[in-house]
Amino acid sequence: MHYVKVKGILSSSNGMNLYRGCSHGCIYCDARSKCYHMEHDFEDIEVKENAIVLLENTLRRKRKKCMLGMGAMSDPYIPLETKIRNVRKALSLANQYGYGMSLLTKSNRILQDLDLLKAINEQTKCVVQMTLTTYDEDLCKKIEPNVSTTKERVEVLKRLHEEGIPTVVWLCPILPFINDTEENIKGILQYCIEAKVYGIVCFGMGLTLREGNREYFYEQLDKLFPHMKEKYIKTYGMQYEIDSPNSLHLMKLFHQLCEENGIIHNNKKIFEYVTTFEMKQNHVQLSLFHEK
Repeated sequence: MHYVKVKGILSSSNGMNLYRGCSHGCIYCDARSKCYHMEHDFEDIEVKENAIVLLENTLRRKRKKCMLGMGAMSDPYIPLETKIRNVRKALSLANQYGYGMSLLTKSNRILQDLDLLKAINEQTKCVVQMTLTTYDEDLCKKIEPNVSTTKERVEVLKRLHEEGIPTVVWLCPILPFINDTEENIKGILQYCIEAKVYGIVCFGMGLTLREGNREYFYEQLDKLFPHMKEKYIKTYGMQYEIDSPNSLHLMKLFHQLCEENGIIHNNKKIFEYVTTFEMKQNHVQLSLFHEK
C-alpha cells in the first residue's frame, strides 16, 4: 500500500476509483493491462489520500445531481477498505449531498455499508452490480482466489433485493475451455433468477487479453490448468478478443433464459437504468450522460 495525491477524483462520466490495484487475485483481470499505465505492482494498492476532500468539494459545487459510480477499474471493496473506509466516506457524502450511486464489486464486504446503501436508495437510487463468472465453487476459488465465492456473492444479491436495492449481474468473463459450458451458464442464470436481479450485462462468451494481463493470465494457466496455455496460444495466437468456440450457442441460451424469466438482458437498457438519476420525492430523472 502507498499513498498519492491526485488532482481530480470524478471522471467525465462521474465515475471514481478510490484505489488503484487489487488484491483479489482474479487470474483474468484486464486492469493489469499496460495500457492503463500503472507504475507500481498491481498488488501494491495505491490509495488516493485526498480523494474524499476532492469528492466533497466536487459534489458541493455541482449544479445538477447525478449518479456516481465506483468499481469500473478497481474493486472498491478490497480488504484494505475495511481499514481505510474511503468507500464508506464516499457513500456518506453521496447520501449527504443527494447523489445516486452505482457500485461494481465481487465482495460481500459491501454489506458493511448496507445502512448507507439503503439511505441513498431511499432518496435517489443505489444500484449494486456484481460479477459472476462460474457457479462452480471450486473453480471460483481457483480463478478468483482472494474474494467472496459465487455463493457468497449470490447471498449478497438476495439480501440486497430483500432490502429493496436493485441489483445487476455482470456475466463475465467466460474462459474458453474452462467455464464456457451450458451447465455453467444455466447455473449462473439460476442464481440470478433466485436473487431476482434487475438485469444481466453480457458482452459475449469470452474474454479480452492484451499486453500485461495476457502474461499474468498465462502464468496462472500454467499453475492451475496444465497445458491450457498452449491450447490458448494455438487457438487464438495474440488476439485481443478471445471468443469461446461455444459462443453462439451459449449466447442464445443466455438470452433465452433471461427472456423466459423477466430479466433485462439488453446492455444498453441496463446502462441507461444504472446511469439515470432519480429523485424519488418528485420523480425527477436526469441521465448522467448529460451531466457536465
